[in-house]
Amino acid sequence: MRAETQNTIEAIRKSLKLLGQRMDWETAPHRLEEFNAMIEDGDLWSDPDRAQKLMRERQALMDAVETYRSIDRDLTDNVELIELGEMEGDDEIVAEAEASLKALREKAAAKELEALLDGEADGNDTFLEINAGAGGTESCDWASMLARMYVRWAEKKGYKVELLAETPGDEAGIRSAAYKVSGHNAYGWLKSESGVHRLVRISPYDSAARRHTSFSSVWVYPVVDDNIEIEIPDRDIRIDTFRSSGAGGQHVNTTDSAVRITHIPTGIVVTSSEKSQHQNRANCMAALKSRLYQLELDKRNAAINAAHENKGDAGWGNQIRSYVLQPYQMVKDLRTGYETSDTGGVLDGDIDAFMAATLAMDVAGKSRAEAQGE
Repeated sequence: MRAETQNTIEAIRKSLKLLGQRMDWETAPHRLEEFNAMIEDGDLWSDPDRAQKLMRERQALMDAVETYRSIDRDLTDNVELIELGEMEGDDEIVAEAEASLKALREKAAAKELEALLDGEADGNDTFLEINAGAGGTESCDWASMLARMYVRWAEKKGYKVELLAETPGDEAGIRSAAYKVSGHNAYGWLKSESGVHRLVRISPYDSAARRHTSFSSVWVYPVVDDNIEIEIPDRDIRIDTFRSSGAGGQHVNTTDSAVRITHIPTGIVVTSSEKSQHQNRANCMAALKSRLYQLELDKRNAAINAAHENKGDAGWGNQIRSYVLQPYQMVKDLRTGYETSDTGGVLDGDIDAFMAATLAMDVAGKSRAEAQGE
């Protein structure tokens, strides 16, 4: 068996080992039996919230077990095919099995990373905010490019994307936009994108074709689900209604239906201007609860807290990632050092590798802290 193939097999086995550790493979069958027994309890649905939580936990464990078994089974089958092909001198069988192993390695690596999304809110839907920073029209255009990048990424993931609010730029692009992204692990994947993003390019708005640097900030925070209690006293909020200033078309409100809620103790402001006033109030309260929950997460997670504190203004010295289109092509994450020259692919939503690198770095940091007893 070729050395390259042996390395592929070892990589898959390594991923399987981590998957088994994350779900505690030795006890998984017993825990599934316990879940099934609880589900058969006739009194379970007398408490719908508990029942739904139990069903979600059971389904997550079932998915993890099936993923592990599927990868393990495919690994065994392809290794046996390679051995059979080598014994019979059938190079075609060997080549097909080796190609399948390479694809399986990519699948196993992706599942390995996904298994690391085990934070308290990683599985939740998420809110995504984008704001233009220093740079005027250039930054407004850059903010719209970032918005498109994330929408394209979410669509490729099969996530649902809902535009909650948008403020157009004076000449081009957007000053700000707020989205709700719905899908399993939406927050877990997107949370690493919070920070300032820097663009360097030849400006399409500069008649002298000079190179410009633009900044826009991204903020990601989880949608609070029914299992998380966040109470907001009426005295702590101020609710304003106003007329939408959308760019036109079907999303423009002709009445004062847009809603802005200000949380007085923290100064947090949330806005929704895409639906009826009743729905906008609901959107704003959901977003505000999520922002307050994110503050609580920050307090309990020093790494995330530090990232938010260091985010600062959308300008020099605060960026987490640079996108350079001129004088060369390069996107580089300044936290992990991961980079690619495929700027077109990145701006079209191919950003999984950046997220994976940040996630792996965060997990490695937590593991070192646990090993040191911190």
